[in-house]
Amino acid sequence: MKLSDFDFELPEALIATRPARPRTSARLLVADGGTIADTRVHALGTWLRAGDRLVLNDTKVIPARLSGLRHRAGAQGPTAARIEVTLLEPGADGTWGALIKPLKKISVGEEVVFSPDLSARLEAKEDGQGRLRFNLLGEDFDAALAEAGAMPLPPYIAARRPADAQDKTDYQTVWARRSGAVAAPTASLHFDEALLAELAGMGVTFSHVTLHVGAGTFLPVKVEDVTSHKMHAEWGEVSVEAAREIAETKAAGGRVIPVGTTALRLIETAARAAGEIAPWQGETDIFIYPGFDFRVTDALMTNFHLPKSTLMMLVSALVGQDRLREIYEHAVSQEYRFFSYGDASLLIPD
Repeated sequence: MKLSDFDFELPEALIATRPARPRTSARLLVADGGTIADTRVHALGTWLRAGDRLVLNDTKVIPARLSGLRHRAGAQGPTAARIEVTLLEPGADGTWGALIKPLKKISVGEEVVFSPDLSARLEAKEDGQGRLRFNLLGEDFDAALAEAGAMPLPPYIAARRPADAQDKTDYQTVWARRSGAVAAPTASLHFDEALLAELAGMGVTFSHVTLHVGAGTFLPVKVEDVTSHKMHAEWGEVSVEAAREIAETKAAGGRVIPVGTTALRLIETAARAAGEIAPWQGETDIFIYPGFDFRVTDALMTNFHLPKSTLMMLVSALVGQDRLREIYEHAVSQEYRFFSYGDASLLIPD
C-alpha cells in the first residue's frame, strides 16, 4: 500500500468553512452494500433499524487557541511580542503542552498575558513545543479560558477565516460533556436533540465513550509506505456500562455503528486485547488501514476526509479501496461539502 493509493482530486470550492444549518440539513451519502443514495442527515432513521446502537464520542472541545502578549524590559526599553498559543494536552504536573508561535520570541521563565484574568509562564521548550503553567486551575481556569480562548479550527478552515463566537457552538456536539479535545468528532456535529429523540423512538440505542481528539489528527502522512506511519496517541475511555451495552447489542444481532472515526478507533482499541469489546482506559495509537480485522464495528457514520490521510485509510479498511474510490468520486461529482464542517456519509459494508 502506497500513500498515493489514498489520494484524490478535490476542488477547493468543496471545502466547507461553515456547517449546514440546521445541523440535520447536511447532506448524507449512504453507501449500503453496493448501492449509493443521496439524502439528508434528518432522514438517517430511514437507514437504521430497531436494535442498532450508535456509539457517540462525548469529548468536549476546549477553546484551545489563545492570543497574548509577552512583555520584556531590555537595554532598549520595554518591548512586547504577540504570542499565539494552541493548547495540546494537560500534563500530570498541572502544566499544558502547547504549540507556540513564534516559539523563538519567548524564553523559558517569561510570562504571556492572554486576558486580565489569564496568563501563563513558559516552563520548558521541547520538540518544537512549549510547556506552559497557567495562573489559574480548575473551574477558574475553565472560565477564564472560555472567555479568552477561541475554538481550534482545523488548518484548512483557519487558513480561510478566523474562528469566531459562532464556532463555540458550531464546533461542539450536543452531547459533549468531558473536556479535553482540541478537535471535534465532526460526524457528531450533524445531530441535534430532535434527531436523537426520533431515533430513540424507533428503537435505536446509544452508548457514550470518550476519546479526546488531539491536534495530531491533522498531521500529514509523510511516508510512502503507509504501514510504516506512526500514529499519534490520544486518551480515551470505554466505561464498563458502554462495553456491556455494546456487547449486548452484538449478542442480540444488532449493529454497532460508531458516529465518527474517533469512536470507531476507540471501540476497536478496547476489543484488541480480549478479542471482543471490554472496558478500557488509556492512550491509543491504533492505526487502521486495509487488512484490519474489525471486531466490533458493523457500519460507520463519518464525514469526508483529507486526501492521503490516515482517516482515508481507515475508511478504506472498512469498505475496500475500490469501493472507497467509487464513493469519493460520487461525492465530488455531486458536490458534497468536505471535511470538518462538511457533509456526512453512512457506510454500511457488505
